[in-house]
Amino acid sequence: MDIEIRRAYRDELVDILERAAAQGWNPGLGDAAPFWAADPEGYLVAEADKRVVGTISLVRYGADYAFLGFYIVDPQVRGQGVGLRLWNAAMDLAGGRLVGLDGVVTQQENYRRSGFAYAHANIRHGGRVESAMPTDSRLTPVSPVHMPLIVDYDARFTPARREAFLREWLKEQETRQSVALLHGTGISGYGTIRASREGFKIGPLFSDTDVGAEVIFRALVASVGGGEIFLDIPAPNAEAKALCVRHGLSPVFETARMYRGAAPDLPLGHIYGITSFELG
Repeated sequence: MDIEIRRAYRDELVDILERAAAQGWNPGLGDAAPFWAADPEGYLVAEADKRVVGTISLVRYGADYAFLGFYIVDPQVRGQGVGLRLWNAAMDLAGGRLVGLDGVVTQQENYRRSGFAYAHANIRHGGRVESAMPTDSRLTPVSPVHMPLIVDYDARFTPARREAFLREWLKEQETRQSVALLHGTGISGYGTIRASREGFKIGPLFSDTDVGAEVIFRALVASVGGGEIFLDIPAPNAEAKALCVRHGLSPVFETARMYRGAAPDLPLGHIYGITSFELG
């Protein structure tokens, strides 16, 4: 079988997201634009007979960090070296960067053999939630004027600044809403909720305090009128788990955050929701 590995075109990212949906990863309805903005050259496809048979992403955030995802090979061509060629092409893009990924249970040993080490579990919680909008004077919808503050704040909880991604991710639209907590001349937390193939996903959800995380969570749920809510939390954050329990969210899916290179020292106690299992 003659395989070509090449960069994906912009419109092919929609197909990549469809493949992720078929895997049960539940991507958001409006994910393509911010995902592409993060790194337009970070999406690869394997093509055979003018048909895409596999995908992978290696999104680079600056010179030092990248995140791997969308590693999907069609069942009918597995075991024929397609996945290995995609993997090697992605690692070539990574260069010497620290690389993170969220590994499903069945693939974690393979990632270890490729030089990735376990850092912690991420656990998706889901359930039906209803909430009234909290009355908190610090609470505000995110607007363009907040972007410099949020980009700086976000960088405290991620291994690299991700300004290009956030400028698209935080645009208010029908499928996505974002709120922040103001604190003096800065902010003390922010979060986003987006419509997904199934229900709504919250992420990121970063906060200086568990009280702030509760306010942001309730505001996000209220902004969409409630419904089926999913929140991906880092397992070491006991307060994030407590938030899920308070709102009746139960574990539905688990991955392992793994890194090639020294794991970054992130304040997991203030990370109540990661952005997504697909892009980090």
